[in-house]
Amino acid sequence: MAMWIQAQQLQGEALHQMQALYGQHFPIEVRHYLAQWIESQLWDSVELDNPAEEAKAKRLLDNLVAELQRKAQLQGGEDGFLLKIKLGHYASQLKSTYDRCPLELVRCIKHILHSEQRLVQEATNASSGNGNQAMDSLSQRHQQINQAFEELRLATQETENELRKLQHSQEYFIIQYQENLRIQAQLSSLSSLPPAERTQRETTLQSKRATVEAWLTREATTLQKYRLDLSEQHQKTLGLLRKQQTLILDEELIQWKRRQQLAGNGGPHEGGLDVLQSWCEKLADLIWQNRQQIRRCEHLTQQLPLPGPMEELLSKLNSDITDVISALVTSTFIIEKQPPQVLKTQTKFAATVRLLVGGKLNVHMNPPQVKAVIVSEQQAKALLKNESTHSESSGEILNNNCVMEYHQATGTLSAHFRNMSLKRIKRSDRRGAESVTEEKFTVLFESQFSVGGNELVFHVKTLSLPVVVIVHGSQDNNATATVLWDNAFAEPGRVPFVVPDKVLWPQLCEALDMKYKAEMHSGRGLSEDNLVFLAQKAFTNSSNNPEDYRTMTISWAQFNRESLPGRNFTFWQWFDGVVELMKKHLKPHWNDGAILGFVNKQQAQDMLMSKPNGTFLLRFSDSEIGGITIAWVAENPNKSGERLVWNLLPYTTKDFSIRSLADRISDLNHLLFLYPDRPKDEVFAKYYTPPLSKAVDGYVKPQIKQVVPEFTTPNPEPSAGTPTFMEQTASPSVSHPNNFSVYPSMNDTMLDADGDFDLEDTMDVARHVEELLRRPMANQWSSQQS
Repeated sequence: MAMWIQAQQLQGEALHQMQALYGQHFPIEVRHYLAQWIESQLWDSVELDNPAEEAKAKRLLDNLVAELQRKAQLQGGEDGFLLKIKLGHYASQLKSTYDRCPLELVRCIKHILHSEQRLVQEATNASSGNGNQAMDSLSQRHQQINQAFEELRLATQETENELRKLQHSQEYFIIQYQENLRIQAQLSSLSSLPPAERTQRETTLQSKRATVEAWLTREATTLQKYRLDLSEQHQKTLGLLRKQQTLILDEELIQWKRRQQLAGNGGPHEGGLDVLQSWCEKLADLIWQNRQQIRRCEHLTQQLPLPGPMEELLSKLNSDITDVISALVTSTFIIEKQPPQVLKTQTKFAATVRLLVGGKLNVHMNPPQVKAVIVSEQQAKALLKNESTHSESSGEILNNNCVMEYHQATGTLSAHFRNMSLKRIKRSDRRGAESVTEEKFTVLFESQFSVGGNELVFHVKTLSLPVVVIVHGSQDNNATATVLWDNAFAEPGRVPFVVPDKVLWPQLCEALDMKYKAEMHSGRGLSEDNLVFLAQKAFTNSSNNPEDYRTMTISWAQFNRESLPGRNFTFWQWFDGVVELMKKHLKPHWNDGAILGFVNKQQAQDMLMSKPNGTFLLRFSDSEIGGITIAWVAENPNKSGERLVWNLLPYTTKDFSIRSLADRISDLNHLLFLYPDRPKDEVFAKYYTPPLSKAVDGYVKPQIKQVVPEFTTPNPEPSAGTPTFMEQTASPSVSHPNNFSVYPSMNDTMLDADGDFDLEDTMDVARHVEELLRRPMANQWSSQQS
C-alpha cells in the first residue's frame, strides 16, 4: 500500500510512465483497490522460468480473483453500484486472460511493482534535501540521458515539420511546372488562329509563361536550399543519435553486463534492465523515424530531380543511419539470465535471452527462433574476429532451440530455455599445468529476423559468460575458482577469455569478501583481521599489519594451483571449504557474531589464556578443509594449578548433519562463556533442539549427546535413565595421548556424487547408535578406556 500511495504522488513524465504500465492486461483500478493485498504477496518468490512454479502462480491468480470479487461485493449504495459491476468484470477478465498462463500474471505484476519502485526512487532522489543538493552520479546520468532524448525528440519533430513543408512546396512546384507546360502547349497551338487573335493571345501567354518560369527558377533554388538544410539537420540529429547510443550501449549496457558478471561472484543482483530497455526502445523509435524521413527525402528527390549533390548526400545518410540501427539491434540481443557458469554434463539448466528493441520494432509479428550451442575459447575468439561465419560446436546441447515470445504485460521479447542439458563436451589440448577445471567454454545464442517488412535482415549473436564444464560434483570446487577469478578480474572488451595471471591482494580480498557475504546472506563479511589471517595463509607470512599486504600480488597458481605449505590442498580449496561449511550449517552463528573463525591455534591460545576457565571460541581448522574446532581454556586435570588451552577435534559438515553446533555446545558443560565474556546460553539457546517428547507406546527414544571424558561433569539434563552417546576428541595445545571416539569412521561412500551426506547412510549410523545404546553403559565405557 505504501508504494501505491507514493506512486500516486508522481508528476510529469514519471506519472505518465507509471500510467503506461497499466492497460487491458492489468487495469489500474485493480492496482488501486487491491493495493495493500498486491504489495503483501510474495511475487518475487515465483521463478518465472520454472514450469514447476505454475501451481504457485495459479494460487496467486485465484487469490487475486477471489479478493477482487470480495472487494466488489463490499460495494454498496447507489455510488458503489457501477464500481461493483466494474470490479466483477475485471475479476472475470483476469481469470479468462491468465487462467492458462498464470506465470504471465506474476511476470506482469512483478514488472509493474519494480517499475513503480524505480520511478518512486528516482523521484525521491531528485527531490531529496532542499532541492539544491547535488544528485548522485546515477541520477545525474539518467537525467543527462533523458534530457538528450528530449532534444532528439524535438529535433526529430522539427525535421518532420520541415519535411512536410518541403513536400508541400515540391507538390506546389510540380503543379506550377505542369502549368508552365500547359502554357507552352497553348503557345504551340496558336499557329492555327488568325494573325490578330494569335498576336493578342501570344502576348498574354508569353507574359504568363515568363512569370511562371521566373517563379519556377526561384522556387527550384529554394527547394534545393530546403533539401540541403534538411539533410544538414538530419546529419546533426544523426550525430546526436550516435552520441546517445554510445552512452547507452557502450557505457550503461556494458556496466549492466559487468554487474551481471559480478553477480556471479555474489555481487548485487543486476537490476535496471527495464530502464535500459526503455532507453533502447526510445532510441529505436527515434532512429527509425529519422530513417523513414530520410527515405521520404530520397523519394521526393527522385520525384523531382534537381541539380546538386542531394542524391549522394541522402544515400550516405541512409547508409549511416542504417548502420546505427543495425548496431542497436545487434547490441541489444542480450542474455538476461546467464546459464550456470559451472556446468555439469547430463544436468538440466536454464537461460533467458532478450531483444531489448524487439517490441518496438515489431519483431514478434514473425517470432524468431534462437539456437544455443557451446563453443570453446578459441572458437569464441574466431567468432568475434569474424574469422568464422558458421557456428562450430564443442559439444551437444539438448533442447537448444527456442522461439522468442512477446509478453505484452512487460513489453519484452525473450526466449526462455528451460530444459537444456549438455549431453557431451569436446575438450581441447591442455596447456602446461592447466587442468580440465581451468578450461573455459561459452554458450553462443544466435538468431535471425527481419524488420520493416523484410527491409532489413539481422543475424544476431551473443556469448554467455565463461562456463567451466564438469562431469562430477568433486570438480565443482576447482571450477568455481576459475569462474570467480574470471568474473572478478575480466577487463571490458577483452579477447575471450583473457584474465591477468596476477592481481593485487586487495583486489582478491574484495572478490572473496563479495563471495562470502553473498553466501552468508548478510552484511557481515570479512573484517580487516580476517583478511590479514587469509593473507598470512596465502603468503605464509606472519605479519599482522594490513599495510604489509596492500602492494603484494597473488598469482593464479598461488590461489588454486599450488598446495599450501605442508598441506594437500590449495588456498582456495581451504577457503571454499569454510564457505560451504558456513553456508550449510553455521550461517546463523556467523551472522550473530558467534564465530571468530579466522584465528590460528596460537592466536586462540593467546586470546583465551587471559580469560576465565570455561571461556571458548570457534575457529576454522588449519589442517582440514571445511573443519571448525572449539578451543577453550581450562585447568589441566593432570597437573593442579596449570591452565591449558584445549582444541576439540574439528567438526565437519558430516558431523553437523547428525547434531547441530548449538546442541554440541550445549552438551559440553565445561564450556561456559563465548569469547570474550558472553554466557553461552545467551548466544546459542535459541538454536537448541527442544527436549525429546515423552515415551510413546512404552518406548523411550534414545538421545545422541557428546562428552569430552576429561571434562565430564554431572548434568541435570536429561533425566536419569535417558541414555547418552559419547563422541569427539579433545586435545590441549600440547599433545594429549587420550582419544575418545565411538563413531564409526565415515568414508566417502556415505556421500553422494555431489559430496552431500546421504540420508540412507545417516540412517545406518543411527541404527549403529541404537545398537550401541542397547549395550550396558559400563561395558561401553570400559571398552573405550581400553
